[in-house]
Amino acid sequence: MKCRAIPTFSSYAQAVTRYSLALAAILLLTSCSSEEVAYEERPVEEIYNQAMDRLLSGDSQLAAIDFDEVERQHPYSVWARKSQLMAAYSHYLDNKYDEAIFAAQRFLQLHPGNRDAPYAYYLIAISYYEQIADIGREQKITELALEALQEVVNLYPTSEYARDARLKIDLARDHLAGKEMEIGRYYLERGHHGAAINRFRQVVEIYQTTSHVPEALHRLTEAYLALGIVEEARNTAAVLGHNYPGSEWYVDSYALLTGEDFRADKDDDQPWYSRFWISVF
Repeated sequence: MKCRAIPTFSSYAQAVTRYSLALAAILLLTSCSSEEVAYEERPVEEIYNQAMDRLLSGDSQLAAIDFDEVERQHPYSVWARKSQLMAAYSHYLDNKYDEAIFAAQRFLQLHPGNRDAPYAYYLIAISYYEQIADIGREQKITELALEALQEVVNLYPTSEYARDARLKIDLARDHLAGKEMEIGRYYLERGHHGAAINRFRQVVEIYQTTSHVPEALHRLTEAYLALGIVEEARNTAAVLGHNYPGSEWYVDSYALLTGEDFRADKDDDQPWYSRFWISVF
């Protein structure tokens, strides 16, 4: 028959201590849980005004929480519709662009005909626009920004938001053209002339109003010459000279074709671009 060990006072005290700690933890968790589910209904004006006060004082994060609370407590009120859009704006100010886009899109789904719909579309567009990265990175977000900005212009062409959207469209297109130029230069430097030509043609054909077109035409001239397609190089340089006669890129194209740089000749009063335009083309 085996003898059972009799618990000592020390082991009994340890057991009591462990039990007490476990009980305290349970009570603490219960207390925290009860605090989380606590619900205090407040007048809609009170919550909305508090949200606006926080927004105006620069605390956009807490403002967004309060605007969401307006809708949670008073979902069928006029203030709930206002709060949905104000919550989106608060997220935008807090640089939480994904949350801003989601909130504005939700507003449009619930209230497509609301008079504030133009601003909701605009808020989505600028939330994408603010996330545009430098041309060294992937440009999917720029494409989304361009699409959203164009939607503002198409749906509300006479609105104040459309005017700003048009300006941002030009900047976004210039950004995308810059990305094409970067890739084209990469291919050109490594001797992949066919791939480079495709990129530069994209700039000329799709982004013809951007600031990158003169360089794109020059790079096309350079790539055609490298492939021995002299006639196409001359035609491209002619287009460059016709549309951008005073461009430095045209000077570079002329130098490639003739081996001469008229910038070094300062004695003739006749404009350099008119002289070599006549002599070559």
